Amino acid sequence: QVHLVESGGGLVQAGASLGLSCALSRGTFSAYHMGWFRQAPGKEREPVARISANGVRIVYADSVKGRFTISRDNAKNTVYLQMNSLKPEDTAVYFCAAGTTWSPPIFKSWGQGTQVTVSS
Repeated sequence: QVHLVESGGGLVQAGASLGLSCALSRGTFSAYHMGWFRQAPGKEREPVARISANGVRIVYADSVKGRFTISRDNAKNTVYLQMNSLKPEDTAVYFCAAGTTWSPPIFKSWGQGTQVTVSS
């Protein structure tokens, strides 16, 4: 069974940058499309970005376009989310997920999440 572990969360001020990582184990990383999601207090989980297994296709939520960058390193079994120009509304628990269906996007394996807090 796929195991995902996120890291890199923390507390930053508005305008700062933060990078998240998600390492996959117990599976073939290059076979999975990867996604980042987030859930703010009192809100539903929402997609942030996703990247195809070969890294060619990328989709961002409108709210993060131009500020966040998703990437992957198949040699390191890791997907990244670089977050720049952070805003207080980016505060949430960020989850990475793995799936084998691109359209529609279906993610069946999830990490435990990492907290990102952006102060104003």
